[in-house]
Order: sequence, then structure tokens, then C-alpha cells
Amino acid sequence: MTTDLKTPSIPRRVARWLSALGWALATVGLVSGCASGLLPKPATQPVLFALDASTPELPPMATGATPAKAPGLTLTVDVPRAAAGYDTPQMAYLRRPHEMEYFASHQWVDTPARMLTPQIVQALQRSNVFRAVVMTPTTAAGELRLETELLRLQQDFSQSPSRVRLTLRALLINTASRQVLAAREFDLDQAAASDDPYGGALAANLLVQQMLSQLAAWASRSVGTQ
Repeated sequence: MTTDLKTPSIPRRVARWLSALGWALATVGLVSGCASGLLPKPATQPVLFALDASTPELPPMATGATPAKAPGLTLTVDVPRAAAGYDTPQMAYLRRPHEMEYFASHQWVDTPARMLTPQIVQALQRSNVFRAVVMTPTTAAGELRLETELLRLQQDFSQSPSRVRLTLRALLINTASRQVLAAREFDLDQAAASDDPYGGALAANLLVQQMLSQLAAWASRSVGTQ
């Protein structure tokens, strides 16, 4: 005896619905996969460097007791201005003359000019020439004012090993008469220990140390001759 078993048929309406659902799920998966591929990757956090060289030991003529000729005046120190291209936390470098570039993923924690200000104040205060050294803005009335401008801070890869160059212009001004008592441009360079941003940052800190020492000695001589 033969038994004819038949599989229950699915209504056409349900079959069409299941087919449409399958296509919808496949489409969602495809779109989701494409969208995830199009999403931007998280931005890489930059590597940060500081100009935080400790205040160096000052030369003999700028240390010890206040020189006899020093008037014991108060000096106000302005935040250094910065030449075009250097008023930024970005780290500048050259591969060929006159073409400034910036590292993509390495930068200073602040603009070099702002990082230099407290170190200049500390170096001049330790020279023992001035009664007080204060950073502007301040309510203190200083008899003298120091204006500076950062002209250059860059790593030069056009030579090997690369070299870092720091140039700072300084003016010592009589606040009452607005007369420039002394002017000096400090131009220093230092070979980098490695041809990369880290080597450049180390060289820059060595240059800041040298510049602070020279600046304090120059200010001491300039005040002592007035």
C-alpha cells in the first residue's frame, strides 16, 4: 500500500513576505558593512614636547651680590612676540631653504613664545641685578621693560645631522622715557642628536638654556652701564 505524503504548501503571500524580508536583511548587512568602511578612523593624538629647560647656572658676572652700579630697578617682561610662522604650537622644519613645513603628528604643548616667558623671568630674577622681575600684564610699575621677539625656531634637515636654530631679539627699554637702552639679537644653533622631532626638541631645549644664560648676562651688563 503506497501512501502519498505531501509537504504542506506555503501561501504565496507569506512566501513573498519572507523573500522580501531576506532581501531587506541582506541589504541592511551590505549597507552596514559599507558604512563601517567609510567611517573616519579616530584621529591620532599628537606627540607633545615642552620647552622646559631648567634655568642654567649664570656666568660669574651675573651671579652673586648685586653689582655696585646696578640701580636695583624693577623690570617688567613682556610675553615675546613671534615672527610669522612661529606663533603656533606646530614644530617648524626645513628640507630646503625658505620652505617652511610643520611636523604632522608632533608639536609643542604651547607656542614657544609663551613657554619662554616664565623662564626668561626666572633667569633674570636669578641674576640678582634687579629688585624684582615681573611678567606682564601686571599692576607693578617697572622702571625698565624687556621686549623680545622670537624670530626663528626650526629644525633644518638640509644638512646632516640636522640642526636646530633659535633666534631671539631683545630690547631693554626705559619705561618713563621709552628710550631703548640696549638691543641684542641672540642667534644660536645646535646639532640634533637624531634626525627626528624628538632630536629637534632636545636640541631646542639646549638652545633655550644657552639663550637664557646669554640674555641674563647681557641684561646685567646693560643695566650696570646706565
